[in-house]
Amino acid sequence: MNILKKYGLKIILILFLTFSYSITAESKKLLILGDSISAGFGLKESENWVELFNKSTDAEKMNIKMINSSVSGDTTIGGLSRIGNDLKLYKPEYVLIELGGNDALRGYPLKQIKTNLLKIVDASLESKAKPLIMQIKIPPNYGKKYVEAFEKIYLEISNEKDIPLLTFLLEKVALDQSLMQLDGIHPNEKAQPIIAEQIKLELSEIIK
Repeated sequence: MNILKKYGLKIILILFLTFSYSITAESKKLLILGDSISAGFGLKESENWVELFNKSTDAEKMNIKMINSSVSGDTTIGGLSRIGNDLKLYKPEYVLIELGGNDALRGYPLKQIKTNLLKIVDASLESKAKPLIMQIKIPPNYGKKYVEAFEKIYLEISNEKDIPLLTFLLEKVALDQSLMQLDGIHPNEKAQPIIAEQIKLELSEIIK
């Protein structure tokens, strides 16, 4: 009985700390549904901004683990076809939608692009995941009218669904040739830390 009194409080404290740690140590899962920019086209997996973020102390402090479900060349219809399985498989708390660029480069109808993105958002919400949408931009040679209408889609969805709109991944690197691959479309390995830092700053304001 004396032993129980002596060590009981310590045992309870240890159990409490262990239980508390098991809760806080479990990271929030953020699923990235993207295309080649997030898939790391032309790069080693270890160089990709997603991997850099996951390995950073910032990710640990923010308690976030990114799950990369990005496919090079993917379109919004491709993302829509995959999102249901991804949500069941990974059960993420957040979904970052980084799609639409390939649709626009192929001249797909704007109405269909928006409809697909909205369906991805709705699927995320139905699974109790919080969707975030990434602004996508395309080169000006597709015509001012199409470019403006396409890029406006993302703000419209953000407003209609009341979800965060993140800055375009290539916002800080696209105009710097030293940070882009020879195709002028995909960022190189030197651009990846810049992208990771941009994402970290934005997510830190969204995921508390």
